[in-house]
Amino acid sequence: MYDLKWIRENAEAFDEGRARRGLGALSPEILALDDTRRAAIAKLQAVQERRNAASKEVGEAMKAKDIARAEALKAEVATLKVNFSELELEEKNAIAALETLLLEIPNLPLDTVPLGKDENDNVELRVVGEKPTFGFKPKEHFEIGEALGLMDFETAAKLSGARFVVNKGPLARLERALSQFMLDLHTETHGYTEVNPPILVRDEAMFGTAQLPKFREDQFLVIRENVEAEVGQNLWLIPTAEVPLTNLVRESILDEAVLPIRVTASTPCFRAEAGAAGRDTRGMIRQHQFTKVELVSITTPEQSEAEHERMLSCAEEVLKRLGLAYRVMTLCTGDMGFASQKTYDIEVWLPGQDRYREISSCSVCGDFQARRLNARYRPAGAKATRFVHTLNGSGVAVGRALVAVLENYQEEDGSVRVPDVLKPYMGGVTRLSRAS
Repeated sequence: MYDLKWIRENAEAFDEGRARRGLGALSPEILALDDTRRAAIAKLQAVQERRNAASKEVGEAMKAKDIARAEALKAEVATLKVNFSELELEEKNAIAALETLLLEIPNLPLDTVPLGKDENDNVELRVVGEKPTFGFKPKEHFEIGEALGLMDFETAAKLSGARFVVNKGPLARLERALSQFMLDLHTETHGYTEVNPPILVRDEAMFGTAQLPKFREDQFLVIRENVEAEVGQNLWLIPTAEVPLTNLVRESILDEAVLPIRVTASTPCFRAEAGAAGRDTRGMIRQHQFTKVELVSITTPEQSEAEHERMLSCAEEVLKRLGLAYRVMTLCTGDMGFASQKTYDIEVWLPGQDRYREISSCSVCGDFQARRLNARYRPAGAKATRFVHTLNGSGVAVGRALVAVLENYQEEDGSVRVPDVLKPYMGGVTRLSRAS
């Protein structure tokens, strides 16, 4: 969401930012709609002022027993009332057209974001860790899980359709262990506060973090049959805990002293994967339902850049402690998300696929989401409020971490070693093997 005053005063900079994303100039259209809105408001105010004055004059004419003038004024008031209703509709339509346009405009990239069209133009920031070597051809995670009898896609398809999985026994425990390990690390070492948020949210929450209206097709809308729903209220399954966690400060005015706020949650996440036909159809890489540990920070504008780097380091620490090789990528302007000003992706090495795959994205959004949320803070000693800055990141995707552990810790006999850092969570299980 944008500040219209800023666009009006910085139209060239606004269009240059859009050009860096590969988008066309839009300030003329926005300002024309804003002019229409302003004109409608001005006409409405003028009619209201005249209506008030004419109503007062009716009383004066009646006092003076000027019946003809009083009747003429009454007729004018009646006409103005009709005009007022028409102008109210005109104003409402002008505001709606402007808001619709603004809601579908992506955030502008920071100057430090590399130019590019797609993922091929992302810039490698660093490579961390050694790729494992094997004396055999490493398998992909679904081959390992199915051979162990612990990963069942066929039954999941009977239950829910494609892009779901049933994990069982020690594999399910390993997935739970990953989530617990990450939460403990982020709360005990990194200072995040654990939150257990709702996974069903209203329209306003999805609008606030910019999942709606632009990405409606990627979301799961809950249809409540035979239930008297609240008027105008949908419920959505969250695509990420970013939605409820960021909305914790919706319509709030915070004291500067409480910032930064850092929260984390491990939740199921649900995505329709509307544009993923034919991609990653086997395995757990791209699922409709998955678990993710999310990190969210609410900061002042002055803190947000440093907080972005800090959040990235927190997500990296997960992979370091798991002993997984990875690389950090700075996303280019053509590959970054809708609400992001700048994004780092962490890509973990998957020997079964012989490639790096994304396991975390950490984004700074500036005040883009805060304006949609109306989330503000009051600087110390100041009367005026400012919009907070919001950041979010995966700390990390639990399903993909499970994939990485299976592929990196596999043995030639098909078993999988449990990483040392996860052993305290596994109740004595140190290796995943097929039950005899």
